[in-house]
Amino acid sequence: MLTKKTMINFVIVSPFLQLAFLLVIILLAAKLAGYVSIRLGQPSVLGELLVGILLGPSLINLLHLPILSNEASGEFIHQLGEIGVLLLMFIAGLELHFSEMRHSLRVSALAGILGVIFPFALGWGTGLLFGLDQTAAIFLGLTLGATSVSISAQTLIELNVLRSRVGLSLLGAAVFDDILVILLLSIFFALSSGAGSVADIAIVFGRMALFFALAAAFGLWALPRLVRWVRELPVSQNVLTLAIVTLLGYALAAELIGGMAAITGAFLAGLMFARSPEREALEPRISALAYGFFVPIFFVSIGLSVDIASIKAGLGLAAVVIIVAILGKLLGSGLGAKWAGFSWREAWQLGAGMVSRGEVGLIVASVGMQAGLVNEAEFAAIVGMVIVSTLVTPPVLRALFKEPKVLEMKDEPKENIV
Repeated sequence: MLTKKTMINFVIVSPFLQLAFLLVIILLAAKLAGYVSIRLGQPSVLGELLVGILLGPSLINLLHLPILSNEASGEFIHQLGEIGVLLLMFIAGLELHFSEMRHSLRVSALAGILGVIFPFALGWGTGLLFGLDQTAAIFLGLTLGATSVSISAQTLIELNVLRSRVGLSLLGAAVFDDILVILLLSIFFALSSGAGSVADIAIVFGRMALFFALAAAFGLWALPRLVRWVRELPVSQNVLTLAIVTLLGYALAAELIGGMAAITGAFLAGLMFARSPEREALEPRISALAYGFFVPIFFVSIGLSVDIASIKAGLGLAAVVIIVAILGKLLGSGLGAKWAGFSWREAWQLGAGMVSRGEVGLIVASVGMQAGLVNEAEFAAIVGMVIVSTLVTPPVLRALFKEPKVLEMKDEPKENIV
């Protein structure tokens, strides 16, 4: 027979109960912080990011409380958050159409490419200025070239401007950004390891081209037929399950075949499903799944993975890197949008949407740390840049998207869009 003391010990050490405890705290804190943020006139994502930092090592250190002995719980929370960002990007793609994305192709290309070149050049110069060797300085520049549009996408969804020409161009620019950064990182690691060659670079290009070809072929030809067949099956939530399998499959293919970020695959999966007649029925179901559970965990998990105190090790470098990171995206992507025919206001809106580095910046920085390309102080400076760039993006976007209202795609002549 279990005594009261035995029951208490069981509650403390049970891995499942520890995970349940973490999920209760994270979900309640995320929704409460989101509500407070909205009441203060800011997007809910800002509150969710901030509460994640408060629950993380910077203050409460939720994952390392004495009653939590199972280290795997923190990793499981992180993995749930990764599913959340995939669902978020799938929903962003689901709200768009190919025709709309085609209209914004030119501005997306210019904003995405210049949005990598400017931060890369500024980051490279900053590294050299602070005495980093050539390899570390180049890697710092590549880190600053990365972007994470998931934060911006959520903010634009809340502001109901995702389908504006700025929102469409922003999502397209993020795809170009991802392609270029991954390509440059692959070339950089190949050359720094001494194994770089024209063949290696060609392989990187070939993998990306193969992924896009397979993604387009499946999405345009096989997926519509598969949806029609699945929706007739006497199975509960059949189309929803197919959508989840498809987005996870595209995410896997983006990583394994294309060597790209999984969020790019998830976004493309959403674009493909947007062509389906089941889109209207699917959107509220997958949104409920995402925003009710996975997406809040993702935003909070960003804060759980960083410690603001560690930034003190490289405070001077961190301050300069933060300024350079923000200016690089604003100028690069903003000037690219202006070059493509956007007004200055729209150009700054798009540039601000590219500022956030989010989980992508942390992943790139971690790879560099493991490869010995940056030391602890330099890594801390990059983490500080990721935190600040992620936090400033939602309120800046909200401020920039205030009156005058942005124009919807349907209200714009095609020549102004491209």
